Amino acid sequence: MTRSLVTGATGYVGGRLVPELLAAGHDVRVMVRDPRKAQARDWADDVEIVRADAAHADEVRLALQGVDVAFFLLHSIGAGEDFVATERAIAETFAAEAEAAGVQRIVYLGGMDPEAEELSEHLRSRHEVGTVLLASNVPTVVLQAGVVIGSGSASFEMLRYLTERLPVMITPKWVHTEVQPIAVRDVLRYLVGCADLPADVNRAFDIGGPDVLTYFEMMQRYAAVAGLPKRRVLPVPVLSPGLSSHWVGLITPVPASLARPLVESLKNTVVATDDDILGFVPDPPEGLIGFDRSVELALTKIQNLDVPTRWTSASTVGAPSEGLPTDPDWAGGSLYKDERTREVDASPANLWTVIEGIGGPNGWYSWALAWWVRGILDRFLGGPGLRRGRRNARNLVIGDVLDFWRVEETDDATLLRLRAEMKLPGLAWLELQVGSTEGGTTTFHHRALFAPRGLLGHLYWWSILPFHGIIFGSMQKNISKAAEALEEKPG
Repeated sequence: MTRSLVTGATGYVGGRLVPELLAAGHDVRVMVRDPRKAQARDWADDVEIVRADAAHADEVRLALQGVDVAFFLLHSIGAGEDFVATERAIAETFAAEAEAAGVQRIVYLGGMDPEAEELSEHLRSRHEVGTVLLASNVPTVVLQAGVVIGSGSASFEMLRYLTERLPVMITPKWVHTEVQPIAVRDVLRYLVGCADLPADVNRAFDIGGPDVLTYFEMMQRYAAVAGLPKRRVLPVPVLSPGLSSHWVGLITPVPASLARPLVESLKNTVVATDDDILGFVPDPPEGLIGFDRSVELALTKIQNLDVPTRWTSASTVGAPSEGLPTDPDWAGGSLYKDERTREVDASPANLWTVIEGIGGPNGWYSWALAWWVRGILDRFLGGPGLRRGRRNARNLVIGDVLDFWRVEETDDATLLRLRAEMKLPGLAWLELQVGSTEGGTTTFHHRALFAPRGLLGHLYWWSILPFHGIIFGSMQKNISKAAEALEEKPG
């Protein structure tokens, strides 16, 4: 049995690759920075979970021990301006430790490398990582893909929201650049197939779907599949990647920090220049999935609330990792708190049902205009705003995105801790806790925590404190009322 290590297993591609490898008979180990996020996945009981940070060679070394095939699916896009250097460094560490551990094959998913074109920073970084891995003494396959189409992928979310929300668009000239989209299902099939390649195969392969389209054509065909009227696009040459990324950040759930490298990459022609991969991983009898069909599959997944991973699932390599408010280190620093407790005339189960359903289309049970304004402000500042929504309308797991929050802890239907990912001069958390008294009364404990950075952080807390009674007070009150309404429903 092949023992495979999957890095980035809680990310978009990695989270979908794990069950495919299990189905193919692999013994799977996953390398993650936060094991709790992996433990929340459906496949958690079928894999070995190893905690390791890709930036720490000693941790990577332990994760690679006894591994036959290592899938390198790490990235640091969106982690800051130095993400290229960060990605190169982790690739060098991974390659060296894989060689030392006797790994027999590395499989890496990168981006296409169009010849005679100046690469965007994102594609250049992908190319450099592939070069580092190929230069190691471990046989490596670099799969070079263009736009990946699948429910929850960043590229698909950009396409979807731009097309659905803007019947008339003024766009930069990159909308006429040719791309070769590929369905995420075909990407996964290639990844699994590359685990069994002969030892003498050490090279890059282009992979793409059967259609070569411009971004303009992709938007028109998406509109047709989704049953929307034909979109009108007016390309203009004056929209820079920077301006375009802010525009994408305002219209779609993808924040400007991530949209910029993706938009810049669209200036490059990403069309496969060879089909050599077919000599090793043949197409299925029914052929590759076309663009229209991949859109249909993605929309069906979204409509059925069956999106196993999203681009928001990933923990970005190189992103800061700060301590929790319960860490001892916080004892010497400032930690502002706003705490409220309320008795609720409902069962703990019904109260938890409402709490677990907050955010996304259900909103935040308080001053909607204030939340909307805060979301818009965050988008202008380069943050995610409220448009990321939630992966599933009914349940939350550790690592899930919830608008401009991320689930940091959820425990046995009693505690939901959210960590803020909006732009702030400090770190913020929101805790919602279900409890009970000795007399059997249900209690709802609500706590907002803020650890300020510098004077601006302190000023921020005191400036918003007067609004807490309106926002958090009404939030607790309305969530309680919603739980009590559930109590009154028959059955």
